[in-house]
Amino acid sequence: MKFIDEATISVQSGNGGPGCVSFRRERFVPRGGPDGGDGGKGGDVVLKTTDRKRTLYDFRFKRQFAAENGRPGKGQQKTGRNGKDLIIEVPAGTVVRDAETGAVLKDLAESDAAYVVAEGGRGGQGNRRFTTSTHRTPRFAQPGESGQALTLHLELKLIADVGLVGLPNAGKSTLIRAITAATPKIADYPFTTLSPNLGVVQTPWAEPFVVADIPGLIEGAHEGAGLGLQFLRHIERTRILVHLIDAPEIDPDDPLSVLRSVNRELALYKESLALKPQVVALNKMDLSGAEEAAELFQEAAGETPALTVSAATGQGLDELISRIVKLLGAETAPDGIRAVAGEK
Repeated sequence: MKFIDEATISVQSGNGGPGCVSFRRERFVPRGGPDGGDGGKGGDVVLKTTDRKRTLYDFRFKRQFAAENGRPGKGQQKTGRNGKDLIIEVPAGTVVRDAETGAVLKDLAESDAAYVVAEGGRGGQGNRRFTTSTHRTPRFAQPGESGQALTLHLELKLIADVGLVGLPNAGKSTLIRAITAATPKIADYPFTTLSPNLGVVQTPWAEPFVVADIPGLIEGAHEGAGLGLQFLRHIERTRILVHLIDAPEIDPDDPLSVLRSVNRELALYKESLALKPQVVALNKMDLSGAEEAAELFQEAAGETPALTVSAATGQGLDELISRIVKLLGAETAPDGIRAVAGEK
């Protein structure tokens, strides 16, 4: 299934049913009074989050939604039936905006959250409501109120505990495949990952946590360069970041240049991203030249050394998972950590 993280839809709540103009017509009641019932309320349009949906894919095919109208009132003071509410399911993490103004209407970050985005129109009152001491035979009723029509822009921000960031080809897809059951596409060219991948890391000693593989960032990503803006927003909800760096590609003259470059893009997009806790991991330690480059990086980093790992061989992944769990607030891990979906 193609990952779709934006959609524009039109919604229309139901119109209220009109009130009824009616008079009693009963045998032996020569002067029956008005008995027109009220119209029913129009149905609401409700957005509800569900774990069954992970993307906004369904909105590629259906973009117009309308709730049911309220039914007209009837004689004998019978109220018309209310229109059925229309429930539109969206994945948790969906931000709802007014497409015309861009204003955020609701941030549906939690699972099983519901939001009435368009209220149904009120039903009209029947003629029995307008009877007075001086006007005993009203021959009119109210029409129902119109429902609300809105154009909405839906934007999905992934909900994950950990976000994997780094330049293209840093090995993020290989890492998420190694520590979770996710199976992203892997190849040796930029932007192999064209959409975020989610995976769950499970351990026998701590709560599982969700990892999001965010596509590679490049200089200018905060302005939309590469796949920048399309995926930077997915990092916003993560609790911590794992900054993966291709060790053999470290510049010996400026070992921290890659680290600064990616962090700069995060800060320029939103300062809070650069302030998130980070685990820096030097990847591809199984390749030639990685050890020497890692030593240069560690010397330049000073008191905050990076972890050294190889997503391809499993080297250092236990320690990486342990560091992540500790930052997430879990209990201290014992020796011999293993990800359930992929023994190293």
